[in-house]
Amino acid sequence: MIRTVHVDLGERAYDVLIGPGLLDAAGARLRPFVRRDRVAVVSDQTVWGLHGARLTRALEAAGLAVHPVVLPPGEQTKSFAGLEALCDALLALELDRGDLIVAFGGGVIGDLAGFAAAIYKRGADFVQIPTTLLAQVDSSVGGKTAIDTPRGKNLVGAFHQPRLVLADLDVLATLPDREMRAGYAEVLKYGLLGDAAFFAWLEAHGRAVLAREPEALARAVERSVEMKAEIVIADEREAGRRALLNLGHTFAHALEAETGYGEALLHGEAVGLGSAMAFRYSAAAGLCDAQDAARAVEAVAAAGLPARLSDLGDRRFAADDLLRHMAQDKKAEGGRLTFILARRAGEAFVARDVNPAEMRDFLISEGAV
Repeated sequence: MIRTVHVDLGERAYDVLIGPGLLDAAGARLRPFVRRDRVAVVSDQTVWGLHGARLTRALEAAGLAVHPVVLPPGEQTKSFAGLEALCDALLALELDRGDLIVAFGGGVIGDLAGFAAAIYKRGADFVQIPTTLLAQVDSSVGGKTAIDTPRGKNLVGAFHQPRLVLADLDVLATLPDREMRAGYAEVLKYGLLGDAAFFAWLEAHGRAVLAREPEALARAVERSVEMKAEIVIADEREAGRRALLNLGHTFAHALEAETGYGEALLHGEAVGLGSAMAFRYSAAAGLCDAQDAARAVEAVAAAGLPARLSDLGDRRFAADDLLRHMAQDKKAEGGRLTFILARRAGEAFVARDVNPAEMRDFLISEGAV
């Protein structure tokens, strides 16, 4: 069964389709958005090797010429150098502004291809076909596109909504278990920030989601996308409520910057750890009941995700270095630290003036030096 979540943004509205077999139907699904019988498909070497032939067959069956642009895998591709290489490849294809760009991969490809589409000849249409759980429930929906810089993650980018999102659950069969757990961290995030009933359901059914059991997986993806769509509709450009989607991310981005945006700490792993830290800080500050914080931490750990800095091995983090990265976070304003904190499991809020000295003490209590 194909489930549809509508992202109602007026003239920029689009559907997110969730279910099995969507890759094989991609040609028919994309055809309404194609002005000429050609599409540029941006992917990485891993995804293209696994699923590129299948997508190509589906698009060609609909009469579309496929022009693949295949990039190296990994977060390092989401950079100025990667953006330049992608834009040059698109220009070499002599794409018109009316031609369609397809982002076919995980969050790195979705963010990079979406940003390239936003700036290509001042704006081209694009479609997201996310191939990781993390991308299906988070980065493919909402129109936030960006690249990383040495000074921080996602600091250069644009809001650019896709025309369509195809979340084919079948492609998750080839996703490594570690990547599956990393994506599940974002699913947990939705329950923790705004849906206590969903969080309780995940406590009971999280193992089934991670095992890719079809009904559990479909429900987890659908509810996550529903929640993100609701928030994006209310606050498309993150002026208020949308910031809640960054639960755990201020901690996470600082840790990712310190570990080099690579395999040492995946983004979803950092989000899981960051969410646990956000709940522990909230409890330490008297904002959240200790029992709720313990539930959040246990849910993260039960998924096989790092829940404490010590879970990252012998790596030592300097509290001052983490604070420096936090000050560069997109949500920081006027030198004030902004975090998404919690009142209880299922209710997060934006705290716009966290005391740096208190945060430093907390980081040290967490194991930083």
